[in-house]
Amino acid sequence: MLDGLRGFAKSWPGKILGGFLLVGVAGFGINNVILDLGSNTIARVGDEEINSREFLRAYESRVSQLSQQLGSVPTASQAEAYGIPTAVLLNLSEGAALDTLSSQFGLGVSDAKLAQMLREDPSFFGTLGTFDPSIFTQTLQRAGWTEAEYFEARAAEARRTQVLSSLFAETGLPDAASDLLNKYSGATRTVDYITLTELNVDTPAAPTEEELAAYLTEHQAEFRTVETRTVRLLDLSLTSLAATKTFTDEEIAAEYEAVRESLSTPERRTIEQVALNTPELQAQFEAGLAAGADFTNLVQQAGLTPSSLGTLAQSAITDTALANAAFGLAQGDFALIPGIGGQRAIHVSAIEAAGQPTLEEARADIVARLGATAARNEINDILDQIEELRAAFTPIEDIAQRYGLEVYEVAVSQSGAELSALPNLAADERQKVAQAIYRAEEGRLTPSVPLAGNAHLWFDLESIAPARDQTLDEVRDQLIATITEERTNNALIELGNTIVGRLEGGEALTDVAAELSLFPQISPPFSRFGSDDGTIDTTVAAAAFAGGPDHKGSAVSESGEFIVFQVTDNAAPAEPLATDVVAGLNDDARTGLENEFVAAIRDDAGLRINQQALNTLLVNNYGQ
Repeated sequence: MLDGLRGFAKSWPGKILGGFLLVGVAGFGINNVILDLGSNTIARVGDEEINSREFLRAYESRVSQLSQQLGSVPTASQAEAYGIPTAVLLNLSEGAALDTLSSQFGLGVSDAKLAQMLREDPSFFGTLGTFDPSIFTQTLQRAGWTEAEYFEARAAEARRTQVLSSLFAETGLPDAASDLLNKYSGATRTVDYITLTELNVDTPAAPTEEELAAYLTEHQAEFRTVETRTVRLLDLSLTSLAATKTFTDEEIAAEYEAVRESLSTPERRTIEQVALNTPELQAQFEAGLAAGADFTNLVQQAGLTPSSLGTLAQSAITDTALANAAFGLAQGDFALIPGIGGQRAIHVSAIEAAGQPTLEEARADIVARLGATAARNEINDILDQIEELRAAFTPIEDIAQRYGLEVYEVAVSQSGAELSALPNLAADERQKVAQAIYRAEEGRLTPSVPLAGNAHLWFDLESIAPARDQTLDEVRDQLIATITEERTNNALIELGNTIVGRLEGGEALTDVAAELSLFPQISPPFSRFGSDDGTIDTTVAAAAFAGGPDHKGSAVSESGEFIVFQVTDNAAPAEPLATDVVAGLNDDARTGLENEFVAAIRDDAGLRINQQALNTLLVNNYGQ
């Protein structure tokens, strides 16, 4: 639960809630507009001021992080909706609170320490992985920092670290808490169980007409149609336009002669290799090569497994020695060439000869090439012509007929899934077209929908079928199946409860199972999170751990199986928590203490916000 609360606190909704809490607390003593704060001061914690330059720098950093998540730069109003100003103020106020405490303690940072921090800052590393003064200067300039501001910020950071480290460096989760967590997460149980099926209960009576009608009335929201819009669509794309083109045999033959060389396929060879990393292996394969031995037999005798390099053309092999050797061999032969750490044996297991398709074999490809070329040359002119015809209210069927294009009639829902009927419409553009269809009005001319690849789509909205409640006749079969399933499931749950009662009364699971013609299964040991092999899922595991060491119970698994079980074995964790888990728990505990401490220091010092200066700063830099 603590992890969930911490995760929520780090989320944008949690930060927005923090903003509401901040405003709420203001009514109990935090002044929202403080007259004694200067116009350049956004807030003050004790004697530490948060100035406008400091706020803007942190604000821009948060906006940049949000931009990466959203994929676009948020507007000022969007940033406010996400609670960025409040989050930035809270974060800066925490630092200011620690600055107040470090000042009271008289903490400082030596020049030597600052120099060390500078040298170890990876933001300023050069190509050699060490500090580069030129990169330091360039990075500060890009960020709008001066050297003095940088060193002042790093010094403040070091002083804050001194405060927290001196107070909380050795804190962590108590051993007792770690032990409890280990016992909770590492304990295992084993169960005997049976799985009940519909064969173990009587088939429920078929629902009557009255029951069907009553069920439909109660669950009408689950039985509704979705709104659909029937449209006639015309798409113009390179693919659809190319499909309308026809060419004579002479044109196809001429194009074939022009491109026949590019249609040729080079010789390709299937190549294997084995590394010969010892003198003994090298000698064995040299002797085998000289004796004309079979490569496969040699590999088997040596106990090696060849690695396949694939079926490649010579131009695709970047290793010159390998390419020359492989393409100098006959099929089935092998050669020895130098490799890393010794020699390697290269084997050619198959050869695909170079080839060139005949005119008939290449006809479809040639027609596609000619069509694509013609379409590219004509598509812009035809686009303009279609737009003019649409503006003149020419029926979409007449336009399609004029250019030999297809018209598709589709009843489209808001998801746009039905637009898969258009073969040239990419799946990722269906939603875009669906949105245009649902913005259209009956009887009004709709503009074209521009698509990728210089394609366009036009449509006429024919009719609108609003969402409505389905009638009993429409969903009768579905209702019968649903009610029957519910009754069967309820009967299985009741049977499971009955069996659990019998087990708790002392009856053996094997005897109960025999009455149902079932055989008890033995589970593998599992934790509260289920078994490693998935036999026991988290739902069944939770039910098994819901009682004592001899617990009996029933559960419906995540896959819908009705399980009745009895715990037969309990085991404590065999090992303590893993080191990395303990470290994580200690970090979480330490972070929690630090956060509570800093919040208390801030509350004690008092947070004062100059709301007027804050609003003016945001408006002047980011607009309303």
